Amino acid sequence: MFQLLSMVVKIALASLLCGALLSAFDLSAAEMLQKVGMTPERILEIVRTAAGWALPNMVLGSMIIVPLWCIAYMLRPPRG
Repeated sequence: MFQLLSMVVKIALASLLCGALLSAFDLSAAEMLQKVGMTPERILEIVRTAAGWALPNMVLGSMIIVPLWCIAYMLRPPRG
């Protein structure tokens, strides 16, 4: 758990420093997106499309994986 939290903090700090550096050069997120031909609305549309595809497949897969994992967990030998 500590490793995950440490990784998240490191990524957040690196993102903050990178954002401050880009801000010092008068670059904004909107300008960066415009240079690569994207808009915030298009990115939101892509995320919605991806979620619309992924979520039903994840639910369908979990209907098989979760019971199998529970059975495997119950059949493990006891610790200690």
